[in-house]
Amino acid sequence: MVFIKAQKPRAYFKRFQVKFKRRREGKTDYRARIRLINQDKNKYNTPKYRFVVRFTNKDIIAQIISATISGDLVMCAAYAHELPRYGLEVGLTNYAAAYCTGLLLARRVLKKLEMDAEYEGNVEATGEDYSVEPGESRRPFRALLDVGLLRTTTGNRIFGALKGALDGGLDIPHSDKRFAGFKKGEGKKDAALDPEIHRKYIFGGHVGTYMRTLMEDEPEKFQTHFSEYAKRNIDADGLEALYKKVHAAIRADPTAKKTEKAAPKAHKRYNLKKLTYDERKNKLIERLNALNSAAGADDDDDEDDEE
Repeated sequence: MVFIKAQKPRAYFKRFQVKFKRRREGKTDYRARIRLINQDKNKYNTPKYRFVVRFTNKDIIAQIISATISGDLVMCAAYAHELPRYGLEVGLTNYAAAYCTGLLLARRVLKKLEMDAEYEGNVEATGEDYSVEPGESRRPFRALLDVGLLRTTTGNRIFGALKGALDGGLDIPHSDKRFAGFKKGEGKKDAALDPEIHRKYIFGGHVGTYMRTLMEDEPEKFQTHFSEYAKRNIDADGLEALYKKVHAAIRADPTAKKTEKAAPKAHKRYNLKKLTYDERKNKLIERLNALNSAAGADDDDDEDDEE
């Protein structure tokens, strides 16, 4: 059988429709997005909020976003780089920091809506699953978890942020299957969340365990890997107390504060500034007056020489 290469006709390219830009760039999962933003048709002008969490190499970004025709609107945001203001200066991208960031966002958005007094959430982080109960006057603020393109494995940091938002008082539909400490059994009935293991992750216990292991086995690696901890005299035994203080500080004042930035430095100008019309006109008049005065002086000198 003769091999014939399949060629696309001109009609294929003429009718070809490219996919959305963010799909081509691999940034947005539109199949998941359309299910997150589609609102019930009997709800008019009612925004549907998403609890969006994204991770970078040095930061955690948590936002409450609603979708509109003109684009997404960010209602409230919290970042891990704000945590040093609450006493956490190291380890800003681990599971415990994700919990703090989610807690900060939850308390901030509830304070903005004046619901922080009614919905305090779970004040003591025990590691157990928690869902907020509706109050007497207003319903709890509801949002849907948006994980983006992240692989949702059990114990992922994004579920630490989810747990922080739940304990902060937000109403987010969820299951405890993806929290750190969830164990599968022989059957579905045996599978359950271990609160002690989950609490350990919330208070940085897994980091403390790794610190002790490195101190015993590889002291040199410990000095490089945990150098910032050593500078601030933070040891494995003091992590839980540190995170408890951070949680209390976040609940005391979750409001965002603008950082004071230095005024931009005035750059030296090397090229001549362009003159306005009036400036050019005045400059021309001055030159003409100078020429006329010089010509008059020359005429006076010539008359003196003739005399």
